[in-house]
Amino acid sequence: MVHPDTGESDPRRWRALAVTLTAGFMSLLDVSIVNVALPSIQRGLGASASGVQWVVSGYALTFGLVLVSGGRLGDALGRRRMFLFALSAFVLTSALAGAAVNESMLVSARLSQGVAAGLLTPQNSGLIQELFRGAERGRAFGAFGTTVSLSTAVGPVLGGAIIALFGAENGWRWVFFVNVPIGVLAFVLALRLLPAAPRRSGTLRSQLDVVGVVLLGAAVLGLLFPLVRWGQGGFGAVSALWWMPLVAVAFAVAFVVWERRLVRRDGSPLLDVRLFTETPGFATGAAIGTVYFAGFAGIWLVFALFFQQGLGYTPLESGLVVTPFALGAAVSATVAGRLVARLGRLLTLAGLCLVAVGLAAVAVISPLTPPATTGFAVALPLLVAGLGGGMVISPNTTLTLECVPTRMAGVAGGALQTGQRIGTAIGVAVLASVFHAGVGSDGGYPEGLRWAMASAVALVVLALVLAVVDARRRPRRAPHQSRRVSAHTPFE
Repeated sequence: MVHPDTGESDPRRWRALAVTLTAGFMSLLDVSIVNVALPSIQRGLGASASGVQWVVSGYALTFGLVLVSGGRLGDALGRRRMFLFALSAFVLTSALAGAAVNESMLVSARLSQGVAAGLLTPQNSGLIQELFRGAERGRAFGAFGTTVSLSTAVGPVLGGAIIALFGAENGWRWVFFVNVPIGVLAFVLALRLLPAAPRRSGTLRSQLDVVGVVLLGAAVLGLLFPLVRWGQGGFGAVSALWWMPLVAVAFAVAFVVWERRLVRRDGSPLLDVRLFTETPGFATGAAIGTVYFAGFAGIWLVFALFFQQGLGYTPLESGLVVTPFALGAAVSATVAGRLVARLGRLLTLAGLCLVAVGLAAVAVISPLTPPATTGFAVALPLLVAGLGGGMVISPNTTLTLECVPTRMAGVAGGALQTGQRIGTAIGVAVLASVFHAGVGSDGGYPEGLRWAMASAVALVVLALVLAVVDARRRPRRAPHQSRRVSAHTPFE
């Protein structure tokens, strides 16, 4: 751990980061890897179509529900303790999911696995804030961005490979079982490498805002649940849920009022709303992340539908088609992490432009090429988009969190990632609906892909506009100055 006064760095920090990112990779990978296993699950368990959809959507829902609470618990109890607890829960629930004997057991295990992942994920960004300073923090967030990009993009490839290796009937079980040995190894290494937090004064009850947890949970649920249902079944699936977003807004307003009241009384809020109003760059950076994930995360479902249903590719072939995006993102995220201290928001601007250009090229090229060569034709545009994507996630995370006090690093990271989960749900719902509408037209699957990519480009351009606004407002300082700035944050 970095000493708050001397700034001395823990010599084990890079090895500790590798361990936490391995666990983070597993939790994020499970958002996308299960998609290709759904037919295998239906065959192996005789599960219903709605049941297997909840295997995917239930995980995403509970994941998003607990991110802020998980971050706050890490701030209050210590990130090492929360990391070990959440990792243990994730390994256990992964084993239960793989051993499921019926649909209900599998869905229950996935819901629980999502909770464990939501508690685990904020500890990554919190530990980076604690363990690293200056330009090193940008490099660490570069590694984090690589993890996010790779976990999202390679999920279909790994899922398809596991199904091919273990067979269509039981291969889905190993999609979950693979987490167990990796998680156990990560747990053992984390025990040795993660720094213990100093003992904090006060009881957990005095530091945990239970009312805030309930209010924020209700608000996020009211927003995420209709989006998840929309992604599952289109507009018809959410027609009876029109009231939930209204209730979500009411709970969100009540949450803000309650948190402000706690601050005035010197209490311990779940999420100090001054993070959004008084922390330079946090609100805009969170908005950029939310909108970008809406355009970025939804394309993977569309690609899977287009290549598998439209062109007859196998799950593995479909996953391999999008591999250039993953490779480009992995390389550029690492490089961007080293450059963010010098170039700042310019990296995000350049990255968003590349993503928009790459996805627009896919929209133009794919309907014009024969099905047998479409996968090769879109490889270069996807590589360009991936290079841009890696320049968005890690620099934006670094810049968004640079002025956040270290003692609030966990809850701030949780809030940032909650926005990304909401953006993901919006993107999946919108792009899938646009794709299906296009497929239903005379143009068929190529037309569906074209309109879905056009929608993704529009969302990326919106994120670009927000990034331009932030670049114009941002003081001309490099991220390595954040320690001095955060020391003067009004609520530090």
